[in-house]
Amino acid sequence: MSSINDLISLSHELGREDRELAILGEGNTSCRIDDKTFLVKASGSSLSTMSAGDVTECRFAPLLDLLDQADASDEKILSVLQASQVDAKAKRPSTEAVFHAYLLSLPGITWVGHTHPVAVNGLLCSPRANDFAGRRSCPDEIVCCGPTSLLLPYVDPGLALAKAIRSGIEGYSKTNGKIPRLILLTNHGLIAPASGPGGVLAATRMAVKMAKVFSLAAIHGGPIFLEPADVQRIENRSDEAYRRKQLGV
Repeated sequence: MSSINDLISLSHELGREDRELAILGEGNTSCRIDDKTFLVKASGSSLSTMSAGDVTECRFAPLLDLLDQADASDEKILSVLQASQVDAKAKRPSTEAVFHAYLLSLPGITWVGHTHPVAVNGLLCSPRANDFAGRRSCPDEIVCCGPTSLLLPYVDPGLALAKAIRSGIEGYSKTNGKIPRLILLTNHGLIAPASGPGGVLAATRMAVKMAKVFSLAAIHGGPIFLEPADVQRIENRSDEAYRRKQLGV
């Protein structure tokens, strides 16, 4: 299945040690197969060494239903995760499979990458997280990561986080008329939902670059942010829209 090969390729790119995006079992990736199932990294697997045996196919329905349950024990969540597996003998899906299911059910989103970049987490574990999420410093940051990012407070990973992501995206979409290209999780990491693996990698790598720029600018008394009108100009230019399409963002 080509989707498995593409998912493995993306995972290896995100798991490269020199990029400092994820180590050991950190992070997870997924892609939609069709309206009923998707592929997701298995729990405990490493992005850098992921193989076909570390990919689990899951059904959307049980995981999306779980989002609407007012309260679910850890045991209940685990049983639903296992019940969602197409192959019961496959490795257990990531505990974050619920938010992957939700994001992959959104219009235009067929790939998701979640990582814990050192440079980005340096800001997400600081008082400057709001500035990094809500302001932009360079044009290509807008192209790859959107005019603003969705920033969520720290939430317990798993079902609670999936519910927070759904609530956050609903609020962001109502205000901005679109889905965020980058989701930032305070004291945790980032999520890049996209229409293709290239979009996931573009948003992730650009977020890392801009986190480094932000930190360097702070040393010199900055950063200096673009004005809102300039941000919207880049966001709405037809040539930049074309570039986004080529990147799969």
